[in-house]
Amino acid sequence: MRLDVILRIVSKSLIPFMLIFALYVHFHGDFSPGGGFQAGAIIAAAIVFHALVFGLSSTQKMVPPRFVEILMPLGVMIFAGVGVIAMLLGENFLGYYALGHNPHPGHINYHAQERGVFWVEVGVIMTVSSTFVTIFYAFAGRGRK
Repeated sequence: MRLDVILRIVSKSLIPFMLIFALYVHFHGDFSPGGGFQAGAIIAAAIVFHALVFGLSSTQKMVPPRFVEILMPLGVMIFAGVGVIAMLLGENFLGYYALGHNPHPGHINYHAQERGVFWVEVGVIMTVSSTFVTIFYAFAGRGRK
């Protein structure tokens, strides 16, 4: 792969757009198909694409396996933490309406729901992308030991 100059140049310009597209998919998940899972899969695809073009060792220097292993449980903790905080505030698990101050009792606080969904989706992105990358690292590095 060292001689594929065109592939390397194209991938260096394509990978940032893949990551930006993942952010777009995440933030427009409320209005169109998409969300945390899809954005996490796109982020993982960008990392796998980098590894296929530049080599596994180069990618593992950029995204170390230990960092990826930390992101998995951190994403789950963020997801679960939103639910636990809602329960501590008197709502059901993942009852997002409890996450914000409601100046008008009896009215639905949509901003609290948006905040809750945002943090749940951040947890999903972290967990999905790190899980996919960990699986790729495990299979890609099997024959190298």
